[in-house]
Amino acid sequence: MPIRLTLAAICATALLHGAPALAQQAAEVPLSYSNGAFQPSEVRAPADKPVVFRVKNLDAKAMEFESKSLRVEKVVAAKSEGVINVRPLKPGRYEFYDDFNEKARGALIVQ
Repeated sequence: MPIRLTLAAICATALLHGAPALAQQAAEVPLSYSNGAFQPSEVRAPADKPVVFRVKNLDAKAMEFESKSLRVEKVVAAKSEGVINVRPLKPGRYEFYDDFNEKARGALIVQ
């Protein structure tokens, strides 16, 4: 029994010390949505890191941030902010749009 407890303690210690190294700092991407358009319409983020979009909807009606390539969708109420978390991404171009107004488009460039 003492051997098992010792092994469990060693494993727990290793996990606790390794956790900060495994946790990745997310890249924050601020966006605003006004007059039916994203500003800026093209944003950048580093590869292999999680991404957090902070979308400020400045319009008087709701919008829906959607992206098939990012596999996300979120309704952002009028005059409010939405936070969208995205998994780490490989380099490439990922398009997004307002599902309520498909003319409003943008892109995330991951390098």
